[in-house]
Amino acid sequence: MLRRRTQSAAAPVPALRANKPSALLLLGAALAGASSLLSFQPVGWWPLQFLSLAWLFYQVGMSPSVKRATLIGWAFGFGWTLAGVHWLYVFMTDFAHLPAVLAAVGLTLLCLYMGLWGAFTAGVATWLRRRWSLPVAAFLLLVLPVTWGVSEWLRGWVFTGFPWASSGYAHDLAPLAGYAPLIGVYGMGIVVGIIAGCFAMLTQRARWPAMGLMAALLLGGAGLRTVEWTQDVGQPISVRLLQGNIAQDRKFDAEFLNSILTRYQGLITAAPADLIATPETAIPTFPQHLPDGYLAGLQRYATTSGSTLAIGMPLLDGPGKYGNSLVTLTPQPQATVYRYDKAHLVPFGEFIPPGFRWVTDMLDIPLNDATRGAALQAPFAVKDQLVLPNICYEDVFGEEIAYQLRNAPQPATLLLNVSNLSWYGQSVAIPQHLQISRMRTLETGRPMLRATNDGATAIIDRRGNLTHALPFYTDGMLAATVRGATGMTPFIRLGSASFLLLGACMLLGAWFAGRRYLRKKA
Repeated sequence: MLRRRTQSAAAPVPALRANKPSALLLLGAALAGASSLLSFQPVGWWPLQFLSLAWLFYQVGMSPSVKRATLIGWAFGFGWTLAGVHWLYVFMTDFAHLPAVLAAVGLTLLCLYMGLWGAFTAGVATWLRRRWSLPVAAFLLLVLPVTWGVSEWLRGWVFTGFPWASSGYAHDLAPLAGYAPLIGVYGMGIVVGIIAGCFAMLTQRARWPAMGLMAALLLGGAGLRTVEWTQDVGQPISVRLLQGNIAQDRKFDAEFLNSILTRYQGLITAAPADLIATPETAIPTFPQHLPDGYLAGLQRYATTSGSTLAIGMPLLDGPGKYGNSLVTLTPQPQATVYRYDKAHLVPFGEFIPPGFRWVTDMLDIPLNDATRGAALQAPFAVKDQLVLPNICYEDVFGEEIAYQLRNAPQPATLLLNVSNLSWYGQSVAIPQHLQISRMRTLETGRPMLRATNDGATAIIDRRGNLTHALPFYTDGMLAATVRGATGMTPFIRLGSASFLLLGACMLLGAWFAGRRYLRKKA
């Protein structure tokens, strides 16, 4: 049973259990963290996530020391990450051609590092509990939710960030989605933590107020879903999103290049549309290496059909300098070619961290040392709509997309993600990435177009609803009519400042609760 801390910060804390957690407890923590996988798509049992975190909060609350709590949090974070990104093993073995043992070691080391953020959650919260002499309710409902949300935020940018499987993503179809335009996915992590704290509070006498708070948060999120933060703007445009379904092991094979070029030429020219978009690196080689007249032929099609073509391809800027880029060919052949360069690159896959070239030398990955694009890049126009691209992994960084919308002279009305997740085989990576895209539409109030190699090629409206989609692992074209949106959500205007302000207010409330508790006991 959780107990209130009646001692001052300097007073000893009674040992409720042995200071060192048992191997069985650490295994239980890892399994509790791993169970969170079922809360994300394709399973989508989002209430399970509350129970998973509630287990962690309860165990941390029972811990008599910061060290014990930190180890439990580390094991929980390790299990959470291993389950959430286990598909990286497919990439390392099937496409980077690492031996299975090395791939398993590499994945384990990554997850041990990521587990440190779970350790941060539990360790910092327990330290604050002792420092401030917090009552149970303040610890479970204020401090632990904040440290959980802050740990996810830090995980999203430290060492370039890896925010995949942040807790808020599980709630893209749940009542809590209503909070996304206000506080973003990391703020939703705090709300998820509060509800988990409410579950943990069911072991206390104040269980009815906890249940009331839980219901209020869920109903509040559902009510916020009805708020129109943005509005439709301009005339609808016709779009065709292409899914070539090129086998990853042949994508960069020179002997298969002509087949890829022929396939995408056929998909692009199959029918006109205001916007025709290909996946990331649909053209898998530099323009200088393309057959004579290939791009000129696509430009003629754009001119005669009145279509804007958005084509994913690498662009060579000099010896050893190239970008993972998207270019447009417009109906005006003399117009300046629009170019978007991927700005947030994947460590080891798209850029080599200093001192780690020996790692990338072990991995058989083409185009693994690209040049970073600018943080702020303009959208491109399709009739009276403005389209802001992002390439694959960039879709995970909502703060960066909000930054571009907030600072552009003319904010985009549509978002376009071009991706290639074929690196990860037939895994949960695709439905997880689709959830991430839905969260971006909820945060920004902008529709999202997704053109991918083998899924999920889809259209998501500004309210986060999936309106059109192609089946995974097939080739085809997704045709639809889409209208953009204008207006600024609070998240666009403030970015993570809104979530950090919420966290700061909650910590201040916890500090006052500790002071009040000490005065009562004096």
